Amino acid sequence: MDKAALFRFLELDISGASIEDINVLLEDVINEAGFDYFTLTRQPLLRAEQESLVLAGRWPDGWPETYVKRKYSAIDPTLRYLGYCQNGFRWREAAAFFEDDPQAKRIVRMLKQAKKYGLEDGYVFPVHGRQGLAGTLMVAGRPVELSSGEILMFEAVARKALWALLESANLGVPVSDPANRSHNMTKREIETLSLLAQGYTSGEMGSTLGLSTHTVDWYMNGIQNKLDARNRHHAVAIAFRRGLIS
Repeated sequence: MDKAALFRFLELDISGASIEDINVLLEDVINEAGFDYFTLTRQPLLRAEQESLVLAGRWPDGWPETYVKRKYSAIDPTLRYLGYCQNGFRWREAAAFFEDDPQAKRIVRMLKQAKKYGLEDGYVFPVHGRQGLAGTLMVAGRPVELSSGEILMFEAVARKALWALLESANLGVPVSDPANRSHNMTKREIETLSLLAQGYTSGEMGSTLGLSTHTVDWYMNGIQNKLDARNRHHAVAIAFRRGLIS
């Protein structure tokens, strides 16, 4: 891959630039890197907040609707892996991490469906603030091989673009209370919280995770104790505030 576009973007002074100008510059980088699609999103400041989370990007026609209709966010390995990986990673790395997951077959079907829309491969570059995950740059399309150095450069591009767009749009930086850090949440607890945040009942969570309803309730009691939450709704609110789920 030609690194020239990455270098140019990183050398530019985009402080004070308009949203439109920043988007054009970012698209140029994505195009020259060989990716067909991308999204730059920020973390929500509040649980109910849904507007303005996507700061820039383009996806294949029909894919966002399919993604929502089939509830892929509940199993998407690229989203779930953000809880375990601090650095940029490739889609296949995330998929491999969950190959023994109860939802592994659904994940495989999701990735096959994505390929039908031209999303054959991709990378995810998380952006972290001082107090948690602040946003994510995802690039996808035809397979592109990135070296470890190029991944680091893309991480820098993601950081620069995110902060510049947040500043230009006059949006608050999503952070979590430093006094409220993760209390050693397990992988299964994070997955349970994520499904709860999407409105799943105990029975639905059990079916998705391959657990009994009793076991799900047991997990929820443990989660509420760890988060010092009054109830399930309070646990979800705390989890979003701390950046445990997105």
